[in-house]
Amino acid sequence: MALKFYNTLTKRLEEFYTINPGEVRMYTCGPTVYDYAHIGNFRTYIFEDLLRRYLKYKGFRVVQVMNITDVDDKTIRRSREEGVSLEDYTSRYTEAFFEDIDTLRIEHAEFYPRATEHIDDMVALIQKLIKNGYAYQLQGSWYYDVSKFKEYGKLSGVKLLLAAFGISYCRG
Repeated sequence: MALKFYNTLTKRLEEFYTINPGEVRMYTCGPTVYDYAHIGNFRTYIFEDLLRRYLKYKGFRVVQVMNITDVDDKTIRRSREEGVSLEDYTSRYTEAFFEDIDTLRIEHAEFYPRATEHIDDMVALIQKLIKNGYAYQLQGSWYYDVSKFKEYGKLSGVKLLLAAFGISYCRG
């Protein structure tokens, strides 16, 4: 029997196939390391682990990438409040995350890229979005202009309504 998954785009149960036969590549969101992870966070990581293990059981080679968000407003603010470097602050919670997933016997991903390792890439992408008119500035921050993305909400079923006083969303 073929392996099937629900396709959010088509809203149907569909046969699963991979780009490279026998190999599944998974990108999953990891922790934002500003504090200790909680049970709600681990619900996600346990699901990802179950999916990974099932795919391996079905004979696939699994390559998983899980990001570590080690720079954002919370990590910067809290490291400053404690008077420690961002790296020292976030390493504490990154280490705790790995201890916790080991305690829960969650299999490790093959790769754990950290946001701080890709700052230059993020800046280049933001500059490209600005240059091409896909971003706007508001109160000192840059935002992606979802009104320029004609298929925005296609996966979630959320329809974008541009109102005179801002952007609103509704489930469709």
